Amino acid sequence: MMRLTFGGTIFEWRGPAPFFFVAVPEEESAEIQAVSALATYGWGVIPVRVELGDTMFETSLFPKDGAYLVPIKAAVRKSEDLDGGDYVDIVLTVRLES
Repeated sequence: MMRLTFGGTIFEWRGPAPFFFVAVPEEESAEIQAVSALATYGWGVIPVRVELGDTMFETSLFPKDGAYLVPIKAAVRKSEDLDGGDYVDIVLTVRLES
């Protein structure tokens, strides 16, 4: 198991439906990339547990330009009273297969 703590700003990525993400910083993305073969279930996405404020949830990281994005679900944004542009602290747990 790998546990990482970092902060970032929630940003909106518009598509057919709006999506909200926090970018994993470069250093932490490199750490995840180094163990990605032990963590991914395919297509480069990596399942993780996220702690954001008082909320804990499961999601998958999305690879993007050599880094990763943490999707911030609508239910989480609502329960934590967050929106695009808000800065958040995240604790990310990556499960590794041995």
